[in-house]
Amino acid sequence: MARLLRALWGLPFLEASPRASRCPLVGGGLGARAGHGDAGSVTKHEPSLTKSEWRKKLTPEQFHVTREKGTEPPFSGIYLNNKESGMYHCVCCDSPLFSSEKKYSSGTGWPSFSEAHGTAGSDESNTGILRRVDTSLGSVRTEVVCKHCEAHLGHVFPDGPGPTGQRFCINSVALKFKPGKH
Repeated sequence: MARLLRALWGLPFLEASPRASRCPLVGGGLGARAGHGDAGSVTKHEPSLTKSEWRKKLTPEQFHVTREKGTEPPFSGIYLNNKESGMYHCVCCDSPLFSSEKKYSSGTGWPSFSEAHGTAGSDESNTGILRRVDTSLGSVRTEVVCKHCEAHLGHVFPDGPGPTGQRFCINSVALKFKPGKH
């Protein structure tokens, strides 16, 4: 069954607890595939650059966060207190990810957004992000990556404002801001 699912979804098989498989906020369960935020997984793109090419293109901090799944220190990001209107793009591939209209101050130390750009209700298939199960710290979290180049952006948590109740906690160093109306 795991081989069939891996072939259908094009994602590596991840062991997850039964609780995580049922949770619609975690991108690894069947609920996520059925329209709760990870429908774009079947259209993911492979990274077009090698590790050494990414190192040349990005600063050391950008490389660490986006390619090695690092995290910038809290309250250190250049976009944490940015209040300009515009669009936040992926620092690696320039894909539009988050609109300033959905940015809010969560007090957590990282730029926070209530939804990804292109979201329609609970449908994220037209966004530039994917959700993935992250068990790296011994608990189940939902990682957010760029759909086009698979850059690690941050995580999403179910403690955000209404109506979505989501908090996309995104590293500033993974973003490039472009001013304008959005």
